[in-house]
Amino acid sequence: MPLSSYDEIHETELNIMENQMPQPEGKADKWEPKIIAFLCNWCSYAGADLAGVSRLQYPPNTRIIRVPCSGRISPLLILRCLQHGADGVLVSGCHPGDCHYISGNYVARRKFAVLNNFLEYLGIEKGRVQFAWVSAAEGKKFAQLVQKITEDVRKLGPATKLVRKQV
Repeated sequence: MPLSSYDEIHETELNIMENQMPQPEGKADKWEPKIIAFLCNWCSYAGADLAGVSRLQYPPNTRIIRVPCSGRISPLLILRCLQHGADGVLVSGCHPGDCHYISGNYVARRKFAVLNNFLEYLGIEKGRVQFAWVSAAEGKKFAQLVQKITEDVRKLGPATKLVRKQV
């Protein structure tokens, strides 16, 4: 069931960050990044679902939060994820022009252009927060995207800036 309000999304994000993500078996001493992915219900989440039902392999250290539209994600929510120990954040929505809410992805694109400048000002490494377009038919692209983001964040190492509460 999709989350319908900012409070529900916020509480879900906090619950995810409170519970440590499991380490892969046999690699308890090796650090693995914790990545939170906010996916649009109509396109990106369906793309993730297609990747799953197609049995495409991608790293298991990404936690998915389904949202009605990528345009509804507050930049403060992304900062909150970083504060609570997420090593990376992905926001993914419909391709421009294909939004089920007409212009939600254009709103998201503007928000994240400003957010990227703010993150640079704060000294957050480029690549820790990423934005992508994935349609419902692009399961393979979603799997490749998660793999790329995981590798990018792994190269950056654990997040240390803004972290108030390490999980």
